[in-house]
Amino acid sequence: MPAMTYSLEGKKVLITGASGGIGAALAEGFAARGATIGICARRADRLAEVLERLQKIAPDSRSWTIDLNDLDGIAPFAKQVEAELGGVDVLVNNAGIPKRRHVTRLTPEESESVMRINYFSPVRLTLALLPGLIERSGQIVNISSVAARLGPPIESCYAASKAALTAFSECIAVDLRDTGVGVHIVNPGVLDTELFHLPDNEPGFHSTDIMVPADTIVEPVIAMMNDGTIEGYVPEWFKDVVANKFTDTDAFITGTKAYATQVEAAR
Repeated sequence: MPAMTYSLEGKKVLITGASGGIGAALAEGFAARGATIGICARRADRLAEVLERLQKIAPDSRSWTIDLNDLDGIAPFAKQVEAELGGVDVLVNNAGIPKRRHVTRLTPEESESVMRINYFSPVRLTLALLPGLIERSGQIVNISSVAARLGPPIESCYAASKAALTAFSECIAVDLRDTGVGVHIVNPGVLDTELFHLPDNEPGFHSTDIMVPADTIVEPVIAMMNDGTIEGYVPEWFKDVVANKFTDTDAFITGTKAYATQVEAAR
């Protein structure tokens, strides 16, 4: 596919969950390329630290403290962002929460909470901002996860929420085909963020040996926007893992079971 060379210069970008990790990395990477950034998250103190760094290179950047778990507050928030940021050219739905819990210990309340943040909130924000994004031929970047494509142990509700976001993204990419709006699904693998260190989560089955820094995601996302790629993986080698799974899903899940048993035995 030929390069479209999408320029961030002068664009207005909204990034959710940007008080650290992937969101903060993308905010700084986009600002360095000439964009004005709007960031939001729950933690005002951490958000202020990121905003201070952003405003050194993108002075008109701003932030909002919001709990996206409050779904009814998202539409008014979208209007506020459009008014105060001056419109939105790029929406990055990054905010998300993990839930590493064995299914026998998982509660319905936990599963529904994860779905609200990881799926329903980005859907609501996307729909609220969609008229403006269509008008501006904007870009929608949804941060999903390799968990959406694989069958990781103790991540049933997290993987399901990301799979829902991925399916939503694929469908709207088709629906928006004649609007000029680009839709991109980003599947991070094991990036070194606090996602893997938060309390109230069971020990994961991921290997820290393959962790990469959060800012590793910046260049691949910009490349996706440039060439119109719908789905990408960070690191890219996860694409081959997923392709391998779908050649023989039974064998892949059987192998994952064996791996999980081996890890548990070693603990």
